[in-house]
Amino acid sequence: MTEQDPQKMHLNKRLEAIAWGLFLIMIGGLWMMPETVPEGTWLLGVGIIMLGLNGVRYLYGIKMSGFTIFLGIVALCIGIGALFGVDLPIFPILIIIWGLSVVLEPFLKKKPK
Repeated sequence: MTEQDPQKMHLNKRLEAIAWGLFLIMIGGLWMMPETVPEGTWLLGVGIIMLGLNGVRYLYGIKMSGFTIFLGIVALCIGIGALFGVDLPIFPILIIIWGLSVVLEPFLKKKPK
């Protein structure tokens, strides 16, 4: 196991702090106006934040979290479905996302130097 670059570790902590801050701001904003926010907005926001965090990690060469990518995709799908009034079959979606992660994993892994 190799040690990760201290700069990347520090940047990753900062990115995680920003993501948590965005999450808390989103929750506070949604709680301030619960009647005016469409159902599914919270899950849509969570999915965007999680996937956005991992997208920035990828751009900076920081190891992405497969777990938060998975949760982000699930939250995004359920949130979009709720916004459009579609009751999505969660279990089949989870199986499809799992399959996609297996297919895409070799392409997303960095090659050893």
